[in-house]
Amino acid sequence: VNKWAFSSELQTTLSVFYYFVMYRIRNELLEEIRNYESLTESVEEPRILLVGQITAGKSSFFNSVNSVFRGYVMLQAASGLADTSISKKYQTYPVYDGKGGRKLPFILCDTMGLEGDSSEKGIHVEDIISVINGHVPDMYEFNPKAQITSNDKRYREKPRLADKVHCVVFVAEANTITLLRQNLLKKFKLIRAEVNNMRIPLLVLVTKIDEACLEIKKDLTKVYRSRYLYEKVTQLGQILGVPVSCISLVKNYSIETEINLHADVLLLKALQQMLRAADACFDDIKQKGLAQRRSS
Repeated sequence: VNKWAFSSELQTTLSVFYYFVMYRIRNELLEEIRNYESLTESVEEPRILLVGQITAGKSSFFNSVNSVFRGYVMLQAASGLADTSISKKYQTYPVYDGKGGRKLPFILCDTMGLEGDSSEKGIHVEDIISVINGHVPDMYEFNPKAQITSNDKRYREKPRLADKVHCVVFVAEANTITLLRQNLLKKFKLIRAEVNNMRIPLLVLVTKIDEACLEIKKDLTKVYRSRYLYEKVTQLGQILGVPVSCISLVKNYSIETEINLHADVLLLKALQQMLRAADACFDDIKQKGLAQRRSS
Protein backbone atom coordinates (compact mmCIF):
# COMPACT_ATOMS: atom_id res chain seq x y z
CA VAL A 1 0.00 0.00 0.00
CA ASN A 2 1.34 3.43 -0.93
CA LYS A 3 1.60 5.22 2.43
CA TRP A 4 1.35 8.64 0.77
CA ALA A 5 -1.86 7.70 -1.02
CA PHE A 6 -3.21 6.27 2.27
CA SER A 7 -2.26 9.47 4.12
CA SER A 8 -4.00 11.61 1.49
CA GLU A 9 -7.13 9.42 1.64
CA LEU A 10 -7.21 9.62 5.46
CA GLN A 11 -6.79 13.39 5.35
CA THR A 12 -9.70 13.69 2.91
CA THR A 13 -11.88 11.46 5.11
CA LEU A 14 -11.05 13.52 8.22
CA SER A 15 -11.76 16.76 6.33
CA VAL A 16 -15.17 15.48 5.23
CA PHE A 17 -15.93 14.27 8.78
CA TYR A 18 -14.88 17.64 10.25
CA TYR A 19 -17.05 19.47 7.71
CA PHE A 20 -20.13 17.47 8.73
CA VAL A 21 -19.39 18.03 12.43
CA MET A 22 -19.18 21.80 11.83
CA TYR A 23 -22.33 21.66 9.69
CA ARG A 24 -24.19 19.98 12.56
CA ILE A 25 -22.87 22.55 15.07
CA ARG A 26 -23.98 25.38 12.77
CA ASN A 27 -27.49 23.93 12.49
CA GLU A 28 -27.73 23.39 16.27
CA LEU A 29 -26.71 27.02 16.89
CA LEU A 30 -29.21 28.28 14.32
CA GLU A 31 -31.97 26.26 15.98
CA GLU A 32 -31.04 27.41 19.49
CA ILE A 33 -31.08 31.08 18.47
CA ARG A 34 -34.32 30.72 16.48
CA ASN A 35 -36.01 29.18 19.53
CA TYR A 36 -34.55 31.61 22.07
CA GLU A 37 -37.04 32.85 24.68
CA SER A 38 -36.32 35.71 27.05
CA LEU A 39 -36.36 34.94 30.77
CA THR A 40 -38.72 37.83 31.46
CA GLU A 41 -42.21 38.40 30.05
CA SER A 42 -41.71 42.18 29.80
CA VAL A 43 -38.88 41.80 27.24
CA GLU A 44 -39.49 39.58 24.22
CA GLU A 45 -36.41 40.82 22.35
CA PRO A 46 -33.26 41.57 24.38
CA ARG A 47 -31.26 44.53 23.09
CA ILE A 48 -27.57 43.98 22.38
CA LEU A 49 -25.60 47.22 22.04
CA LEU A 50 -22.40 47.29 19.97
CA VAL A 51 -19.89 50.02 20.86
CA GLY A 52 -16.36 50.58 19.58
CA GLN A 53 -14.01 52.65 17.49
CA ILE A 54 -14.71 53.53 13.87
CA THR A 55 -14.08 50.76 11.30
CA ALA A 56 -14.02 48.15 14.09
CA GLY A 57 -16.82 46.23 12.37
CA LYS A 58 -19.97 46.99 14.39
CA SER A 59 -22.23 47.47 11.35
CA SER A 60 -20.44 44.65 9.51
CA PHE A 61 -21.26 42.29 12.39
CA PHE A 62 -24.97 43.02 11.96
CA ASN A 63 -24.70 42.48 8.19
CA SER A 64 -22.83 39.21 8.80
CA VAL A 65 -25.36 37.86 11.33
CA ASN A 66 -28.14 38.81 8.92
CA SER A 67 -26.29 36.98 6.14
CA VAL A 68 -26.07 33.78 8.20
CA PHE A 69 -29.85 33.67 8.68
CA ARG A 70 -30.60 34.75 5.09
CA GLY A 71 -28.29 32.12 3.65
CA TYR A 72 -26.44 34.60 1.45
CA VAL A 73 -24.22 37.65 1.95
CA MET A 74 -26.21 40.85 2.24
CA LEU A 75 -25.53 44.46 3.22
CA GLN A 76 -28.19 46.38 5.14
CA ALA A 77 -26.23 48.51 7.62
CA ALA A 78 -23.77 50.97 6.05
CA SER A 79 -20.15 49.99 6.72
CA GLY A 80 -16.81 51.13 5.38
CA LEU A 81 -13.35 52.54 5.96
CA ALA A 82 -14.10 56.23 6.54
CA ASP A 83 -11.98 58.35 8.89
CA THR A 84 -15.06 59.35 10.85
CA SER A 85 -18.00 57.27 11.99
CA ILE A 86 -20.40 56.16 9.23
CA SER A 87 -23.11 55.44 11.82
CA LYS A 88 -24.33 58.84 13.05
CA LYS A 89 -27.60 57.63 14.53
CA TYR A 90 -28.79 55.18 17.15
CA GLN A 91 -30.15 52.38 15.00
CA THR A 92 -31.81 49.14 16.03
CA TYR A 93 -31.55 46.24 13.63
CA PRO A 94 -33.96 43.30 13.80
CA VAL A 95 -32.75 40.08 12.14
CA TYR A 96 -35.12 37.93 10.08
CA ASP A 97 -35.03 34.17 9.66
CA GLY A 98 -34.58 33.97 5.92
CA LYS A 99 -36.07 36.12 3.19
CA GLY A 100 -39.61 37.01 4.25
CA GLY A 101 -39.16 34.97 7.44
CA ARG A 102 -40.20 35.82 10.97
CA LYS A 103 -38.34 38.34 13.09
CA LEU A 104 -35.84 36.64 15.40
CA PRO A 105 -36.11 37.25 19.18
CA PHE A 106 -33.29 39.77 19.66
CA ILE A 107 -32.31 43.26 18.49
CA LEU A 108 -28.79 44.42 17.59
CA CYS A 109 -28.19 48.10 18.35
CA ASP A 110 -25.60 50.29 16.60
CA THR A 111 -24.26 53.70 17.60
CA MET A 112 -21.87 56.35 16.38
CA GLY A 113 -18.24 55.24 16.74
CA LEU A 114 -16.03 55.91 19.76
CA GLU A 115 -13.36 57.91 17.96
CA GLY A 116 -10.11 57.75 19.85
CA ASP A 117 -8.09 60.72 18.59
CA SER A 118 -9.99 63.45 20.43
CA SER A 119 -12.52 63.75 23.24
CA GLU A 120 -14.55 66.08 20.98
CA LYS A 121 -14.99 63.45 18.26
CA GLY A 122 -17.34 60.51 18.16
CA ILE A 123 -20.18 59.69 20.50
CA HIS A 124 -20.21 60.98 24.08
CA VAL A 125 -19.89 58.39 26.84
CA GLU A 126 -22.95 60.02 28.43
CA ASP A 127 -24.93 59.36 25.24
CA ILE A 128 -24.01 55.67 25.39
CA ILE A 129 -25.16 55.52 29.01
CA SER A 130 -28.44 57.19 27.96
CA VAL A 131 -28.85 54.55 25.23
CA ILE A 132 -28.24 51.75 27.76
CA ASN A 133 -30.81 53.26 30.12
CA GLY A 134 -33.41 53.42 27.32
CA HIS A 135 -33.65 57.22 27.08
CA VAL A 136 -32.59 57.43 23.41
CA PRO A 137 -35.17 56.57 20.70
CA ASP A 138 -34.39 54.66 17.53
CA MET A 139 -32.93 56.83 14.70
CA TYR A 140 -31.84 59.58 17.09
CA GLU A 141 -28.93 61.47 15.47
CA PHE A 142 -25.99 61.99 17.82
CA ASN A 143 -24.20 65.32 18.11
CA PRO A 144 -20.45 65.02 18.88
CA LYS A 145 -20.54 68.54 20.35
CA ALA A 146 -23.50 68.07 22.70
CA GLN A 147 -24.93 65.06 24.50
CA ILE A 148 -28.64 64.30 24.73
CA THR A 149 -30.41 65.73 27.80
CA SER A 150 -33.86 65.44 29.36
CA ASN A 151 -34.69 68.78 27.69
CA ASP A 152 -34.52 67.15 24.25
CA LYS A 153 -38.05 66.59 22.91
CA ARG A 154 -37.09 63.06 21.79
CA TYR A 155 -35.63 62.09 25.19
CA ARG A 156 -37.53 59.13 26.63
CA GLU A 157 -38.21 60.14 30.24
CA LYS A 158 -39.63 56.86 31.55
CA PRO A 159 -38.23 53.96 29.52
CA ARG A 160 -39.60 50.43 29.88
CA LEU A 161 -37.27 47.50 30.56
CA ALA A 162 -37.76 46.54 26.89
CA ASP A 163 -36.35 49.95 25.82
CA LYS A 164 -33.12 49.40 27.77
CA VAL A 165 -29.97 47.54 26.73
CA HIS A 166 -29.46 44.07 28.21
CA CYS A 167 -25.94 43.29 26.96
CA VAL A 168 -23.12 45.66 25.95
CA VAL A 169 -20.48 44.49 23.46
CA PHE A 170 -17.22 46.35 22.90
CA VAL A 171 -15.98 45.75 19.34
CA ALA A 172 -12.24 45.83 18.56
CA GLU A 173 -10.11 44.92 15.53
CA ALA A 174 -7.67 42.04 16.04
CA ASN A 175 -4.88 43.83 14.18
CA THR A 176 -5.05 47.02 16.30
CA ILE A 177 -5.38 45.50 19.79
CA THR A 178 -2.04 46.89 20.98
CA LEU A 179 -2.62 50.23 19.21
CA LEU A 180 -5.79 51.32 21.03
CA ARG A 181 -5.46 55.03 21.77
CA GLN A 182 -5.45 56.19 25.39
CA ASN A 183 -8.47 58.42 24.83
CA LEU A 184 -10.44 55.46 23.47
CA LEU A 185 -9.40 53.30 26.43
CA LYS A 186 -10.43 56.08 28.80
CA LYS A 187 -13.91 56.16 27.20
CA PHE A 188 -14.17 52.38 27.39
CA LYS A 189 -13.22 52.32 31.07
CA LEU A 190 -15.85 54.96 31.85
CA ILE A 191 -18.47 52.86 30.04
CA ARG A 192 -17.28 49.68 31.79
CA ALA A 193 -17.56 51.34 35.22
CA GLU A 194 -21.13 52.53 34.49
CA VAL A 195 -22.17 49.18 33.01
CA ASN A 196 -20.75 47.30 36.01
CA ASN A 197 -22.68 49.61 38.36
CA MET A 198 -25.87 48.84 36.44
CA ARG A 199 -24.99 45.11 36.54
CA ILE A 200 -25.33 44.76 32.78
CA PRO A 201 -23.10 42.10 31.15
CA LEU A 202 -20.15 43.42 29.13
CA LEU A 203 -18.59 41.31 26.38
CA VAL A 204 -15.86 41.93 23.81
CA LEU A 205 -16.07 41.06 20.11
CA VAL A 206 -12.77 40.81 18.21
CA THR A 207 -13.19 41.28 14.45
CA LYS A 208 -10.92 41.00 11.39
CA ILE A 209 -9.06 38.00 12.79
CA ASP A 210 -8.12 37.00 9.25
CA GLU A 211 -6.32 40.32 8.72
CA ALA A 212 -4.33 39.91 11.93
CA CYS A 213 -3.10 36.38 11.26
CA LEU A 214 -2.11 34.86 7.90
CA GLU A 215 -2.65 31.34 9.29
CA ILE A 216 -6.31 32.18 10.01
CA LYS A 217 -6.73 33.85 6.63
CA LYS A 218 -5.77 30.55 5.02
CA ASP A 219 -7.78 28.36 7.39
CA LEU A 220 -10.54 29.66 9.71
CA THR A 221 -10.70 26.30 11.49
CA LYS A 222 -7.43 27.14 13.29
CA VAL A 223 -8.91 30.12 15.19
CA TYR A 224 -8.75 28.47 18.61
CA ARG A 225 -5.43 26.76 17.91
CA SER A 226 -3.56 29.92 16.94
CA ARG A 227 -1.00 30.87 19.58
CA TYR A 228 -0.71 34.34 18.02
CA LEU A 229 -4.45 35.01 18.42
CA TYR A 230 -4.45 33.55 21.93
CA GLU A 231 -1.69 35.96 22.96
CA LYS A 232 -3.54 38.89 21.33
CA VAL A 233 -6.80 38.03 23.10
CA THR A 234 -5.04 37.59 26.46
CA GLN A 235 -3.37 40.96 25.93
CA LEU A 236 -6.70 42.61 25.08
CA GLY A 237 -8.31 41.13 28.18
CA GLN A 238 -5.55 42.65 30.32
CA ILE A 239 -5.80 46.05 28.60
CA LEU A 240 -9.59 46.24 28.95
CA GLY A 241 -9.88 44.48 32.30
CA VAL A 242 -12.19 41.81 30.86
CA PRO A 243 -11.92 38.00 31.36
CA VAL A 244 -10.79 36.08 28.26
CA SER A 245 -13.97 33.98 28.58
CA CYS A 246 -15.97 37.14 27.73
CA ILE A 247 -14.13 37.66 24.41
CA SER A 248 -15.44 36.24 21.10
CA LEU A 249 -13.54 36.04 17.81
CA VAL A 250 -15.27 36.55 14.46
CA LYS A 251 -14.59 37.09 10.80
CA ASN A 252 -17.27 39.39 9.38
CA TYR A 253 -18.35 39.11 5.75
CA SER A 254 -16.77 42.01 3.85
CA ILE A 255 -15.47 41.03 0.40
CA GLU A 256 -17.16 37.62 0.16
CA THR A 257 -20.07 36.90 -2.15
CA GLU A 258 -21.02 33.58 -0.51
CA ILE A 259 -21.35 32.57 3.14
CA ASN A 260 -18.75 30.28 4.73
CA LEU A 261 -19.54 27.45 7.15
CA HIS A 262 -16.68 28.21 9.56
CA ALA A 263 -17.32 31.98 9.56
CA ASP A 264 -21.01 31.22 10.27
CA VAL A 265 -20.15 29.11 13.32
CA LEU A 266 -17.92 31.84 14.79
CA LEU A 267 -20.64 34.47 14.26
CA LEU A 268 -23.35 32.26 15.76
CA LYS A 269 -21.19 31.34 18.78
CA ALA A 270 -20.64 35.06 19.45
CA LEU A 271 -24.38 35.73 19.19
CA GLN A 272 -25.13 32.76 21.46
CA GLN A 273 -22.80 34.24 24.10
CA MET A 274 -24.57 37.62 23.82
CA LEU A 275 -28.01 36.06 24.33
CA ARG A 276 -26.74 34.09 27.32
CA ALA A 277 -25.33 37.33 28.75
CA ALA A 278 -28.75 38.97 28.29
CA ASP A 279 -30.27 36.04 30.21
CA ALA A 280 -27.80 36.74 33.04
CA CYS A 281 -29.05 40.35 33.04
CA PHE A 282 -32.68 39.17 33.35
CA ASP A 283 -31.71 36.73 36.11
CA ASP A 284 -30.13 39.59 38.04
CA ILE A 285 -33.25 41.76 37.61
CA LYS A 286 -35.41 38.89 38.93
CA GLN A 287 -33.13 38.39 41.93
CA LYS A 288 -33.27 42.11 42.73
CA GLY A 289 -37.06 42.02 42.52
CA LEU A 290 -37.24 39.02 44.87
CA ALA A 291 -34.86 40.69 47.33
CA GLN A 292 -36.97 43.87 47.34
CA ARG A 293 -40.18 41.90 47.94
CA ARG A 294 -38.58 40.02 50.83
CA SER A 295 -37.37 43.24 52.47
CA SER A 296 -40.74 45.02 52.15
